[in-house]
Amino acid sequence: MMGRARHGVAAFTGLVLGLLAIGPGLAPGFVLSFDMVFVPDPVFSRMTFGLTGTVPRHVPSDAFVTALATVLPADAVQKLVLLAIFVMACTAAASLVPSERLAPRLAAGVLYAWNPFVAERLLLGHWAFLLGYAALPWVVGAAARSAEPGGGARLVRALIPAAIGGFAAMAISALTALAVAAVGGERGRALARTAAALVVLSLPWLVTGWLRPAGMPGDGVGVEAFAARADTPFGALGSLFLLGGAWNRETVPAGYGAPITAAAWLLVVVAAVLAYGRWCRSAWARGVALAAGAGFVLASLGAVVPGLLRWAIGLWPGFAVLRDGQQYVAPLAVLVAVGLGVLVERAVTGRWADTSGAVLAIFAILAPVVLLPTLAWGAAGRLKAVDYPAEWAAARTLVEADSVPGDVLVLPWATYRSYGWNGGRTSLDALPRYLGRRVIISDAVMIGSLTVRAEDPRARRLDEAVRAGGPLTERLRAAGIRYVALDAETSAANPARQRLAGATPVLDRPDLVLYRIEAPVKAEDGGAPVWSAVLAWTIVIGVILWSFFVPASRLTPCFLRRPRRRRTP
Repeated sequence: MMGRARHGVAAFTGLVLGLLAIGPGLAPGFVLSFDMVFVPDPVFSRMTFGLTGTVPRHVPSDAFVTALATVLPADAVQKLVLLAIFVMACTAAASLVPSERLAPRLAAGVLYAWNPFVAERLLLGHWAFLLGYAALPWVVGAAARSAEPGGGARLVRALIPAAIGGFAAMAISALTALAVAAVGGERGRALARTAAALVVLSLPWLVTGWLRPAGMPGDGVGVEAFAARADTPFGALGSLFLLGGAWNRETVPAGYGAPITAAAWLLVVVAAVLAYGRWCRSAWARGVALAAGAGFVLASLGAVVPGLLRWAIGLWPGFAVLRDGQQYVAPLAVLVAVGLGVLVERAVTGRWADTSGAVLAIFAILAPVVLLPTLAWGAAGRLKAVDYPAEWAAARTLVEADSVPGDVLVLPWATYRSYGWNGGRTSLDALPRYLGRRVIISDAVMIGSLTVRAEDPRARRLDEAVRAGGPLTERLRAAGIRYVALDAETSAANPARQRLAGATPVLDRPDLVLYRIEAPVKAEDGGAPVWSAVLAWTIVIGVILWSFFVPASRLTPCFLRRPRRRRTP
């Protein structure tokens, strides 16, 4: 009962942190921030399952959201998911601290849920990745017991949030789980079960990504574009050590990295790491330290030796998963959180087990929020809920009522938008999720003077025609385009309108313009075959259901289990 009460307090604390962090984003409507795009009434499509030839980064997270949106309003689904990240992060980190006391657990939970890593990833819109991050301490506990009876099922359950998050979330979970399994007892069995669970739960995106005709994506230019950057006075490596260093400067919380607060945050992190090194000696703790060290090295590659990473990507495009290096400091966040919890445990039970210990415990619990106050209230107002314009719904009605097949091309030819109705905040183009048809956008990403080339084969084939500046209508008809949408720069002076001579304007509103092209040629995406997705999803759902029929056990590390007494004969 006491254990459940402690978990309840940690969960409630996480909920309070989530409410504080999301703030105005909890109002009716949708929060659009960089890669975070939720839409009203999403529908299942080939894109949802990664069958259009695009890189399946949104698999299976889009399917998860679409399924929930069949029973709840889509904007409510977004808010529940975002709050769940904070609840899970605080609860999971608290459960990993080797203490029966509440204060050490809360110190770990608050730091893990409220830090520069979470803030920058949240502003980047990487909600799916943060699901896996939030459950990472549970993965540690499950991996530490994976060799025990029922350990495989326990690990599958712990990995479900990462499986929903997709390939990036599974990458950090794999790094951490395999490191923990490698240093425990019966490592052969533990590694085999851990690897099997990771591979099986990755099948929805792994199979469709592997079978896409364009092959595995990889672009050496992206190494510099996505390399960790300094957001503190301590350089790129120092910023990574402080759990920051995201590649996108626009996602750094306001005021973060000032010399005074950065120095104070450095003291907290150093103290936590030292406490972890001195007092966390169990096998699972060594595994977390191994994962944190390896993760920090991977996170540093793009900033320290970009040439090596470019060479690796040229050798095998799959190494492109290492480009966004900052995400690999997630295991270090686990280590820092547990270390702070252990430090508080020593303070409240050791020589300072009096008023001084209580003061230190309170300070440790509040320090992350005090040192990063601008994560509060929607990252100082940057996460606001907005409504989609009425003309978007009108466009969807027109497109859905059309029985003529064909795809939708979106202009301007760019990946990100700064919609006026979204307050000018940058977000991924929302039409591919908003419309039920196949929507083609330029998925090339421009970061400063660098351009990471498009990965969608259809976008790459159309790129030259769109950028050439000549008439578009006939070339788009031959490419299977039925509609052209202008969801930004919609004024009558936009040169794109003149390039669509011969196309019929069916909607012309300030926030969206829609042209229809008659008799488009049928075009094939050439994505992975449907049977591959059906097989992958059948296996994954079957394994998850199986895991819940295995006798349940708490997803906590083995040190919290009371040893069974052997009966004397």
